[in-house]
Amino acid sequence: MAQAVALPEHKLSESPNSRAIEIFDWTVTAATGPISSATYCATLHSSLGLPLPEMMFGSNLLRITHRPSGWAYAFRAEDALRWVRNGPLEPGDGGVKVGYADVWLKSRTGADSQMPMPQTVETKPYDWTYTTTYAGSLDDAGSSTVQWIPAEPTNALHAIPIDELLRPDPILFYAEIPLFDDELHDNGASHLLVRIRVMPTCIFILSRFTLRVDNVLFRAHDTRLYHSFASSPPLVVRETRGWEAPYEHVKRSLPRRNDLMPLTDPNFICKVLSDLPKEASQEAGAGTGWRGLGDVVQVAELQS
Repeated sequence: MAQAVALPEHKLSESPNSRAIEIFDWTVTAATGPISSATYCATLHSSLGLPLPEMMFGSNLLRITHRPSGWAYAFRAEDALRWVRNGPLEPGDGGVKVGYADVWLKSRTGADSQMPMPQTVETKPYDWTYTTTYAGSLDDAGSSTVQWIPAEPTNALHAIPIDELLRPDPILFYAEIPLFDDELHDNGASHLLVRIRVMPTCIFILSRFTLRVDNVLFRAHDTRLYHSFASSPPLVVRETRGWEAPYEHVKRSLPRRNDLMPLTDPNFICKVLSDLPKEASQEAGAGTGWRGLGDVVQVAELQS
């Protein structure tokens, strides 16, 4: 029989577009709103200098604040897009071409081609897949005094306790916050979504970027943040993981060969990628040389 967990004192509040919880020394705020307006997108486009995803949720926000120290950490679409490559792709950027690009180009430039190349105008290059390794942002000037340092592999406090997260503890606060979404000109999909759970013993955040480029590859980048209310001094664990695999490698894992719907589900994609051998999905990947592959665990110690 599962042991009952005592509910700590906490305060919930709500406004038309946001919800918050105050628990122990923390305040968590989640704001969600509609797709950003054309005016907002035009201003952001000018600021970032690259085309925006089809669906931008610029007013959406997740922020956690440790009140005694003033440390604040947030997830925003605008900040995530600043991690998208803006300019010619370089080694490590994981550049991707759509599956038919080479065939299309060869058919028009080969020796036997009778079709002239269409007239084109020069456009500013950028990563059209919106691949981002964004892991959140410090959200207060005073937060910069706190540094992320490498976790100690032998220190159990420097790891996210999966067993605790799998327990059926009460969920005091939950939010699911989309940041951006794009169908990549009907060649796949690119998503960034953040989820948070606040339980009697901890805070847990999952920020997940997933990419599907049809007939080419799948890619995912997860950021997990964990804080135990029992940690002293207060400790935040941040784990980032990146995976990649050729399209057909993931497609082979479909429960039913003719049902492609799971290939549009970020949870299915990440499950398959994370179940692949590490040397396949986190080292070889899909052969793009993407620097986001692999695991990194860091910790931040806050002032009491």
